[in-house]
Amino acid sequence: MTPWADGPGVIELPDGRRVRGRGLRKPLPEGPAPEFGVYLLGRDPGPFDWDHRWIEWPDFRLPRSTAAALAALADAHARSAGTRVELACGSGVGRAGTALAAMAVLSGVPPAEAVSWVRARYDPRAAETPWQRRWVRRLPAR
Repeated sequence: MTPWADGPGVIELPDGRRVRGRGLRKPLPEGPAPEFGVYLLGRDPGPFDWDHRWIEWPDFRLPRSTAAALAALADAHARSAGTRVELACGSGVGRAGTALAAMAVLSGVPPAEAVSWVRARYDPRAAETPWQRRWVRRLPAR
């Protein structure tokens, strides 16, 4: 299993793990396919040619279940140590940015700084809504 090389949407977390954020409405980026994906949508977007988990997460909102979202993101974080993991929503900005911020918290970024950290490295609009940013701030610190 080869980690992500530099490319669109790929960020390196503080613990050295690399993950990719992307929008499902955009074409699949060139290069290797993910080996595991977490998809943040109102409905399951599968099937895919790789293992995936779906988090029920309507556009511009929060996950229907914080516990299920955190479990899926913890699984994605663990897998990203040796697997190409992507996090994706429709546009790749709001929900994907929020999930990347949660992954940053799992990697040691303080919750109060995680959105700014992801915006500097991924997309300046990541975690688009005030409630998405508040959700990240309320995550337990590692």
